[in-house]
Amino acid sequence: MARAALDKQPADVRRMFDTVARRYDLTNDILSFGQDRRWRREVLAAVDPSYGDRVLDLAAGTGTSSQPFRDAGAEVVPCDFSIGMLQVGKKQLPHLPFTAGDGTRLPFRDDTFDAVTISFGLRNIVDPLAGLAEMRRVTKPGGRLVVCEFSHPTWSPWRTVYIEYLMKALPAVARTVSSAPDAYVYLAESIRAWPDQRGLADLIAEAGWTGPEWRNLSGGIVALHRATA
Repeated sequence: MARAALDKQPADVRRMFDTVARRYDLTNDILSFGQDRRWRREVLAAVDPSYGDRVLDLAAGTGTSSQPFRDAGAEVVPCDFSIGMLQVGKKQLPHLPFTAGDGTRLPFRDDTFDAVTISFGLRNIVDPLAGLAEMRRVTKPGGRLVVCEFSHPTWSPWRTVYIEYLMKALPAVARTVSSAPDAYVYLAESIRAWPDQRGLADLIAEAGWTGPEWRNLSGGIVALHRATA
């Protein structure tokens, strides 16, 4: 898996996210050319929360991805392992119940949530398979999983351009806008090492989820995976 291949320890990654928390949302907006806002809308539509649904937003960071669920009438719990991210989020969105939690040992009881979602955070769980199994544990029978994650562009020439951007342009741009640009070198490498669409679907099934399927966004730069508990 990506983190194991990059020899990153959980504490190292946690400190990295603590460091970038202050300008994390702005940096992501710039590096994705604003596409991250569209991707968040797609996640909301895929989860399709009903009024009163309990939604776990894992790897929620500063809560930017969580607020739309609250606006839709759901009871959303933003959860992240980075205390720095949670502190920034709580200042910006004090009404949300930010919760510290390790993706492989979630601090929730079995069958708690109607839906669980994670956007651009599964790569950063030390054991993604264990993380997916934990998400399954805390989801009610028949509940939904939505994973939004970087993937593999489906058109070969575009894939080459994308990899060049990840490994060269992204870290360079990050140096001008991020509070910790070196972190984006790790992020670029973890994206490149991540499984393709089919590989992630197989991992989701192995973790106990039913009927995993995916839809490509932005030409496969991002894939939206869905499954049922």
